[in-house]
Amino acid sequence: MYKKFIMTVLLIISLIITPGAARLSSDDLSPDERENVNIYEKVSPSIVCVEGNVPDGISSGTGCVVDSSGVILTSSHVIKDCKDIDVTVSGGQIYRAKVLSTLGDNKDLALLKIEPTSPLKPIKIGDSGKIKVGQKVLAIGNPFGFNGTPTTGIVSRIDYERNKIQTDAAINPGSSGGPLIDAHGEVIGISQSIYNPDNNKSNIGIGFAVPINEAKPLLKTAYATAHAQ
Repeated sequence: MYKKFIMTVLLIISLIITPGAARLSSDDLSPDERENVNIYEKVSPSIVCVEGNVPDGISSGTGCVVDSSGVILTSSHVIKDCKDIDVTVSGGQIYRAKVLSTLGDNKDLALLKIEPTSPLKPIKIGDSGKIKVGQKVLAIGNPFGFNGTPTTGIVSRIDYERNKIQTDAAINPGSSGGPLIDAHGEVIGISQSIYNPDNNKSNIGIGFAVPINEAKPLLKTAYATAHAQ
């Protein structure tokens, strides 16, 4: 009995001091899994957390770096009525942000500017005019404060009337303003909202994103403003 106990203890210790032994290598992943991992590792350094002080608490969302000087793209409803806005970058540094410009109502986009101590990694901007129903997408956000959470899905529908991309990739509170990414690792939309007829009691798998092409005129103006300063 004592010998069996010692062997068990030694086995537990070996597992503790060699945690890498049980980790998956890239060779253990399926091609689809490997693609998801590669896209996430490529994009995650460009994802930020956006938090603003509002009268009744904190408004939290996600954003992505669109210029190395510290220009951040997010949803305008995340920062609406915020007195102070803080942006946490992937390295953990927190910076106070100022609002460069916003597009409210249906477009729901905003650009923020921070002053990082070193250049940030910008995300690649895609072309939402080329998306197809059924194509694979990856959404990255900070749902409920769980920073840098990726979810996968497809483009479920293109709502031309409302100018929205519908997806089944999970979007939850805190994900707003985060990028919807295609298989090339390029942003094709900005996560905005979910369809929940039961007043936020559940996520039934219908989410919406603003097409990235809606942000391009805003980005062009912001780049010029940021680099002129």
